[in-house]
Amino acid sequence: MAVRTPDPYPGWLSPDDLYEARNRLPMLYVEAVPVRLDPLGYVNEVGLLLQADDEGNMMRSLVSGRVLYKETIRAALLRHLEKDLGALAFPQLPVSPVPFTVVEYFPSPSQTGFTDERQHAVALAYVIPVTGECQPRQDALELTWMSPAEVLSGPVQMEFVGGRGELVRQALAFAGIAP
Repeated sequence: MAVRTPDPYPGWLSPDDLYEARNRLPMLYVEAVPVRLDPLGYVNEVGLLLQADDEGNMMRSLVSGRVLYKETIRAALLRHLEKDLGALAFPQLPVSPVPFTVVEYFPSPSQTGFTDERQHAVALAYVIPVTGECQPRQDALELTWMSPAEVLSGPVQMEFVGGRGELVRQALAFAGIAP
């Protein structure tokens, strides 16, 4: 999967240095499942990005990105939420940066069920309520808001790659929604 969001901070690592680092050590990421809440605080919509891979296959994805050197987890979450959903998304970051799960991605299938062909990565995953207007990132075709039942349906789950469908199921279970 070669889909990339343009990095607004390109000075972090050159593409060659990033390639070398990915081949030598795990990369730290944050992932966020954007949600909209009803007045009682229950999840009533989940925001999924729709994008195409290099072969033109459509897939669903989440807000995701690397944590930069000397960057806090909260700052990384906010940066990626704004980059992927737009500056007017108004994400409600958690008081404490404790994720609902830690995901381990490997370049080939493993016991975790999560894959990223580019690298070994560790991602801290969050459910993040957003209250504002969202505009999808440059490499996404659209941002679709779906009910939890739609997100958990077989056809939508088949649109995720690398195990992210399972990650969304875990996020909804964390939010109190049984599959």
